[in-house]
Amino acid sequence: MDANGLSPKETVPASRKLGRKDARELAANATKVIVAKGKKVTTFKTKDGVSDALVDAMLGPTGNLRAPVVRTGKTLLVGFNDDQYRQVLVR
Repeated sequence: MDANGLSPKETVPASRKLGRKDARELAANATKVIVAKGKKVTTFKTKDGVSDALVDAMLGPTGNLRAPVVRTGKTLLVGFNDDQYRQVLVR
């Protein structure tokens, strides 16, 4: 993000664990959620509500929210995928 002149408005330390309830709240405030698990990227639309499948995708194997999480406008990026970050954040 620094290389592209972007800086976060808010950061949450890794010691603060965010779980299922937090993931659902974050998704409810977005219209589009992009979840990256390695090279696999899944995009969800939330116009019909937040599904359990979306929340499950946002959580890692420990049951905590995948990191990093970036909210830009009404789009939420969960997990890291370089191509998605470039598409969404660097315009």
